[in-house]
Amino acid sequence: MPPAQYAEFLTAITHFVADLKAGTGFRKGLRVKKMQGHDHIWEMTFGDDWRATFEYGETQVPGEIHITWRRIGTHKVFKRP
Repeated sequence: MPPAQYAEFLTAITHFVADLKAGTGFRKGLRVKKMQGHDHIWEMTFGDDWRATFEYGETQVPGEIHITWRRIGTHKVFKRP
């Protein structure tokens, strides 16, 4: 991932974590939604054409939601989320 896109991903993660902790849903700019055809995998869009897939995992720290990031990249990540 090019440095500029990595910086965008870090910004998106900052917003993602803040929204997750607030518990009020994700901001529209992150476009977080469940992936079609994959019950346990979610997707997030950031920057111009970058995507990340993730899933909710088993709690590691009591009281905190655990996220496992699966793939980060262009639209191609959807081929093998």
